[in-house]
Amino acid sequence: MSSESLRIVWIYPDLLSTYGDRGNALILARRARQRGMPVEVVEVRSDQKLPSTADIYLVGGGEDGPQALGAQRLIADGGLHRAVAQGSVVFGVCAGYQLLGTSFFAKGVQCRGLEMLDLQSDRGESRAVGELAGEIDPRLGLPPLTGFENHGGRTHLGPEVSPLARITTGIGNDGTTEGAWRGKLLGTYSHGPALARNPALADLLLRWATGAHQLPPLDDTWSDRLRNERRSAVAAARA
Repeated sequence: MSSESLRIVWIYPDLLSTYGDRGNALILARRARQRGMPVEVVEVRSDQKLPSTADIYLVGGGEDGPQALGAQRLIADGGLHRAVAQGSVVFGVCAGYQLLGTSFFAKGVQCRGLEMLDLQSDRGESRAVGELAGEIDPRLGLPPLTGFENHGGRTHLGPEVSPLARITTGIGNDGTTEGAWRGKLLGTYSHGPALARNPALADLLLRWATGAHQLPPLDDTWSDRLRNERRSAVAAARA
């Protein structure tokens, strides 16, 4: 972690910022500041150099063209690879999750990914749209995942990554698993934004970034209400 403040980088908001994913930066910053941590949030557009000394990097969702362009520019830039080599945290959502892998499809063309996670994505027979929920890998010590998905991809995990969650509602990667993680890199199809609906996941990223084993608790009354409302809606839909 940087000596002066927690530095959060929102990558390419001009290309990769759908379904409220910018809210993930807002949630991380708020939860850090509520605990007395000084925070700097930096938005880096696709025509700018990516700093390689931040603590947390966020990559959001986007359509096929912006996703392919974003991957090309991140590969050429190299800053995210340098940051990961130095121990930074990366959180990718939907298109941002796919481009962390070895390859993905955009407009029918296979594109090279950043090769940071051992996974590759192709296209499914149908689009996955709706509520997304699952039981998170118990090693992460988090409550169930909740979110919203809207994507046409199917993601296949290799042996060097672990699923973030086992699906209980929705499609996620393939109808069985959702997302992936390795070390301090984590990806998910969950929009919502993901960290508003999963504050414990936000705190996990903060703990990874700061090296803290525990963080002071916060009042999560409103996020708990949101999570309960979404769970109730899913249960009612099943009934």
